[in-house]
Amino acid sequence: MKNVKNNFDKVINRRGSGSLKYDAMKQVLGHDAKYAMWVADMDFKTPNFITKALKDRVKHSVFGYDYRNPNHFDSFISWFKNRHQLEICSTTVGFTPGVVPAVNIAVLAYTNEGDKILVQPPVYFPFFNAVTDHNRVLVQSKLNFDGSRLQIDFDDFEEQIKQGVKLFILSNPHNPGGNVWTVEELTKMTDIALKYNVIIVSDDIHCDLVYKKYKYTPILTLSEEVAQQTVMFTAPSKTFNVSGLASSVYVIPNPELRSKFENQIQKYHISNGNIFGNVALKEAYKNGYQYVDDLMSYLQKNVDYVVEFMSEYTPKIKPVIPESTFLMWLDCRELNLSDKRLNHFFLKKADMGLNTGIMFGSGGEGFMRLNIGCPKSHLKKALNSLKKAYDKDFKK
Repeated sequence: MKNVKNNFDKVINRRGSGSLKYDAMKQVLGHDAKYAMWVADMDFKTPNFITKALKDRVKHSVFGYDYRNPNHFDSFISWFKNRHQLEICSTTVGFTPGVVPAVNIAVLAYTNEGDKILVQPPVYFPFFNAVTDHNRVLVQSKLNFDGSRLQIDFDDFEEQIKQGVKLFILSNPHNPGGNVWTVEELTKMTDIALKYNVIIVSDDIHCDLVYKKYKYTPILTLSEEVAQQTVMFTAPSKTFNVSGLASSVYVIPNPELRSKFENQIQKYHISNGNIFGNVALKEAYKNGYQYVDDLMSYLQKNVDYVVEFMSEYTPKIKPVIPESTFLMWLDCRELNLSDKRLNHFFLKKADMGLNTGIMFGSGGEGFMRLNIGCPKSHLKKALNSLKKAYDKDFKK
């Protein structure tokens, strides 16, 4: 398919479109801030090749029960082979209506009430709910911030694992910290999980949003032994801005683990998905190569702009340079504000709706999460609004 130049500078008004990020901001955050920079979807137009495929399907005008033919995941399988050097057998792949539902289904499939499940805060907050909502026991091994990056305390990780943990939920790459876990880090974690026979659930939804200096490693590539104890989930939703189409993918090499997971999918009758999500997934992985390269170049410029701007104008707010994602973890501890006052400063004074760090659990105190997946003009206006609030309250 002919590549079309992607215009990430185009500003699209999303208010009134039923957008969670914009239209539910007051309900969720308590204030309808001018700059919505919280929910992890981007303000960029979904790529044309996906929109065209959706329009073509709409023209058919019949939207009955959908069927995914045996070749449905071919583009996904080719994508992972070409982009990430992961060979995937077609029998190990299937559909879920989202990565968060998939994590919950995995909890139900592989654990019983009262079982212990480990997560690594600060981390994507639905992980906590996936444990506690199903009457499992939440076990935490905190990631430590060293001033530039979140680090794993491997001694603590093993200490927690050996207390009878049954399941470990990993964010790879990491949200909100932006870490692209190295082969060494992944190997140490998986070695410990294997030692204590812990099933690994790996949320890889941000795997294609990696900056040039870094390389994402699917843990399924580490060894056959690791692959047989791992369940991997991913989706085109973050990368291609199609979260609302609710279509994601599982890869489960172990036939016993796969059967248990698929039994849960069938039990809740959620295996069909929706027509438009199925269309978007195929098209994204078939035609998205140049789009992702262009997107990451644009996001890198946004990252650089935030770092330079804050260094000059809001030096007590220190952005963590992300290795992946369109999210930036902001270290605001030098402002010496409580988490409540910190949120108030951004939301009411800077007129910016961000996610609070404490939402992501222990280690999030004094941090905020900023979504930079937007046109640079929007980002500039938001940061200038931040500067005005900062100058008033903190500049001496």
